[in-house]
Amino acid sequence: MGGAVRLRDLSFSYDAAGARLRNLNLTIRAGEVVVITGASGSGKSTITRLINGLIPQFYEGQMEGDLEIEGVARDAAFYERGRRIGNVFQDPRSQFFANEVAGEIAFGCENYGYAHDDIVRRVEDAARRIGLSDVLEERVRTLSYGMRQKVAIASARAMGPEIYVMDEPSANLDVEATHQLAGIIRGLKDEGRTVVVTEHRLYYLMDIADRFLHLRDGAIAGEFTNAEFRGLAPDSLRDMGLRTPDLYDCRADFDGPAPGEEEVRAVDLVKRFGATPVLNGVDFTIRKGESVALIGDNGVGKSTIGRILAGLVKEDRGMVRIDGRRRSARGRIGRAWYIPQDLDSWLFGDSLLDELLTGGPRTPERRARALEVLESLNVGHLAERPPHRLSGGEKRMAALAGILVMRPEIVVLDEPSAALDPRARRRVIEVLRELDKPLILATHDLDMALDVCGRAVVLYDGRVAADGDLGTILGDEALLRQNGLELPLRCSR
Repeated sequence: MGGAVRLRDLSFSYDAAGARLRNLNLTIRAGEVVVITGASGSGKSTITRLINGLIPQFYEGQMEGDLEIEGVARDAAFYERGRRIGNVFQDPRSQFFANEVAGEIAFGCENYGYAHDDIVRRVEDAARRIGLSDVLEERVRTLSYGMRQKVAIASARAMGPEIYVMDEPSANLDVEATHQLAGIIRGLKDEGRTVVVTEHRLYYLMDIADRFLHLRDGAIAGEFTNAEFRGLAPDSLRDMGLRTPDLYDCRADFDGPAPGEEEVRAVDLVKRFGATPVLNGVDFTIRKGESVALIGDNGVGKSTIGRILAGLVKEDRGMVRIDGRRRSARGRIGRAWYIPQDLDSWLFGDSLLDELLTGGPRTPERRARALEVLESLNVGHLAERPPHRLSGGEKRMAALAGILVMRPEIVVLDEPSAALDPRARRRVIEVLRELDKPLILATHDLDMALDVCGRAVVLYDGRVAADGDLGTILGDEALLRQNGLELPLRCSR
């Protein structure tokens, strides 16, 4: 069971901008769980694309060296590789084709021409093992991110691959869903499958991974057994640009200005998507200069609130007031700037610079401002790169650059730390703390929330379950348990 992967003197570049991988030598043994970590843009996703065949099938470039996958002929067609390798992407929506869960799990088997009875058996077995038996008839788009990620894994599992490649699978998951993901990966390991995971979040893999590889500038800068990685001092991890493997190691460091007059007020917001209720009468107020964290389990309505405030979705009932006036959905567009979790649906310019200039006058002054912002975020060298060629962390920085260039009245960020390496994450925190605008952070990353926000609104079952000082809320274990949250309880203010 399992499968071995070998990279020998392998280099790869997407274009003339330079190599993403440099003389890589790596052997992943059958049955191993190997975690590849490192800064955004270091080449983590490129390795996964080489293993699963997306390079060169969908991503063109120049490759040198040798890649060998046990059981896969060097000249095997792309679809043959798919039988051996299952893929789970950072945003599972990018790999979905069917409307219902059962159809999505069956999709790959159908494409390989498996018999009907065999497909039914495979779908039922994958759903049972991953914990999806109760939602097989549900529409995929109505599921939370955690459930969507389960569907993606079940879809891969149904085809029985020996190797699983997961590219930052926890990026959009809350703590509970992340622990469930850990259980799934452990189950694959117990079955003897080979699992390659690229990640910035490390805590959930500490009891599972056999090895950790630290990638820097397209090369392996460090290789550690599980015991060796656990023994690294916090300062060493920080110097390597890696996140702490301890979920509970978060320290508050927020001392923002006192909030001013009312800026945004949500009144009795109600929203349904089809037959699925999402918001059931949400009320809250945000004052000028205030930073507020929206926290809660996957699927409680955090993203929906953000989209409503920005005018991207119209509420079924209730209203939104900005600057003391009731604003229609159309009237909110441009006043509130919403950055979604899924940045692939948000970035569409020919280049990063073109992206920042879209939606406004292309004056020399505005172009100079855009370049200045990119340099301040340490991504100035990416100005002419197409957005789809950016890593997940680089796309997140591009979205932040859009805020600084457009200068909206209100900023709403949905999981802003997803796919960020620690250095980029710290830079994002610095920028957010310097904003002089109301900031709403829909997030599972409480470490970032404690660094940026002074207040939290807890959502549960479509309603506001608590509203108050963030540190006080995080210290209320009974409150968290009552509202279905599993959050770091050692965070203190």
